[in-house]
Amino acid sequence: MHIHKKNQVPPLRLIAWEVTRSCNLACKHCRAEAHLEPYPGELTTEEARALIDTFPQTGDPVIIFTGGEPLLRADIFDLISYANSKGLRCVLAPNGTLITPENAALMKETGVQRCSISIDGPDAFSHDSFRGVNGAFDQALAGIEYLKEAGVPFQINTTVTKRNLSQFKDIFQLARDLGAVAWHIFMLVPTGRGAGLAEEVITAQEYEEVLNWFYDFRKKTDMHLKATCAPHYYRIMRQRAREEGVPVTRENFGLDAMTRGCLGGIGFCFISHTGQVQPCGYLELDCGQVKQTPFPEIWARSPHFLKLRNPECYEGKCGICEYHRVCGGCRARAYTIYGNYLAEEPLCSYQPGKCKKG
Repeated sequence: MHIHKKNQVPPLRLIAWEVTRSCNLACKHCRAEAHLEPYPGELTTEEARALIDTFPQTGDPVIIFTGGEPLLRADIFDLISYANSKGLRCVLAPNGTLITPENAALMKETGVQRCSISIDGPDAFSHDSFRGVNGAFDQALAGIEYLKEAGVPFQINTTVTKRNLSQFKDIFQLARDLGAVAWHIFMLVPTGRGAGLAEEVITAQEYEEVLNWFYDFRKKTDMHLKATCAPHYYRIMRQRAREEGVPVTRENFGLDAMTRGCLGGIGFCFISHTGQVQPCGYLELDCGQVKQTPFPEIWARSPHFLKLRNPECYEGKCGICEYHRVCGGCRARAYTIYGNYLAEEPLCSYQPGKCKKG
């Protein structure tokens, strides 16, 4: 995906909508630092429906109903059904522990096209210690079985940390054995509770190694694999493909050939439980409030979004990198480390060609 020219509004491809921040788990990496109690200021059913009405005006976005734990929102299936009636593709991101045969059937009935379930270890000990609740692993596996019985496709999401790097093949094997349609790995962004996981954040060199491993591993399976919050992958993919003499086409690399690393503010945005629009869930920049400004106007005119769409605004080596248009660096990590979301990606070891030439 190319960054669009000034004043040209790119179509919105993906919206992550935090319909509630409440959650029954206490995950160590949680950006929201979520807890079970209700949060004030959540959009009402009427406000949420009005927001859904505006989504088609921004393009044809996929809507990720997320949280917190979205199943804790009482009207979640009403909202999914309503969005589905507008022709929007709806996916759900529960943690898996609250899935029952009844709500799995409701997912199918209301038009959920895929569920994403997070599995961060290949066994109960490793997963539960990361998720902060004993029994979370077994409950998630039970939830997956209910999804399968209801005919709802699911993918497995895994957050990459130092503790589970060595378990990746085992986690993939579990995802395959469970019947997942996809496995997405997420690079840890140290915000919220994740800020206390400094010792779990992999180094720039480990980042490079795991993404090269991922590039090679994707050749060994027919399952769809995707690296998320890992914009470097789109640079590595092109470097490796060039070395191998393989053209980067949709036929060879699927949608990875058609997209960009960091899509925040370019083809993706996040809407919080209170209606605050952000580039992503990890980057808490107030780009506008849907209770005050129509969402399509925020998407088109937010100064933060306009800067993210303009290559000239990026600083450090990200500003001169020849892979900028396919990578872009993680803006949330730049903001967390440097206090500047347009600074260079702090966990990138690559030196752009211009830097190499001095």
